[in-house]
Amino acid sequence: MDTTKLIKRAKSFMKAVASAAPAQEIEAFYAPDVVQEEFPNRFLPNGAVRDLAALREAGEKGRKVMSAQTIEIMNAVGTGECVVLEAIWTGMIAVPMGNLKPGDQIKARFAQVFEFKDGLIWRQRNYDCFYPW
Repeated sequence: MDTTKLIKRAKSFMKAVASAAPAQEIEAFYAPDVVQEEFPNRFLPNGAVRDLAALREAGEKGRKVMSAQTIEIMNAVGTGECVVLEAIWTGMIAVPMGNLKPGDQIKARFAQVFEFKDGLIWRQRNYDCFYPW
């Protein structure tokens, strides 16, 4: 698949995530042997490494914690089978979390690196930088 199509596919994936699409719609973007790394951030001080089952579990948890979210893609670049997206993420809290209450917004800048195999996300690395709250 050419890089332009992979960039469109990565953007479509992000649109599905932002709209809280059904799990099977989101999982259709992933290769069965996907590995996602989320580097240390405010929510995950030790980071995380997830396979498809763990991504499913994290998605279910996210649906319970966030009532809405938006993703504004600021930049997209690609070469070969690799795409990097830079975005601004804004989420609305659904349940109390620390000093946050339902309806509060949190915001992050992030970069995601997607490595594709056969048009599916095979490796994903998230670099999430949350604004203070």
